[in-house]
Amino acid sequence: MAIQVKLFGDLRSKVKEKPIEGALPTRISLDESGIERISDILSKLSIEESEVSHIFVNGIYSGKNKKVRDGDRVGLFPKRMALLYKWYFPVKDDE
Repeated sequence: MAIQVKLFGDLRSKVKEKPIEGALPTRISLDESGIERISDILSKLSIEESEVSHIFVNGIYSGKNKKVRDGDRVGLFPKRMALLYKWYFPVKDDE
């Protein structure tokens, strides 16, 4: 199994070298080897942290330090699609 990543908005253009499945949002399956946290996923996909406004892991609003495991579903939203989550929902993060 692998980590399923959904890229929303203009983040789709960041992963041209990866196989893209289906319509929007772009869905990518990543081999979990070498990936421990969200920040590792961003690095692997060449996405700068400053380009991302919101991160969800298995439907839970999360931060870049959140640990991920085999089978997790990750949603990444760009700055241009910023939502009001940060004012109403706490970020679940692992230190």
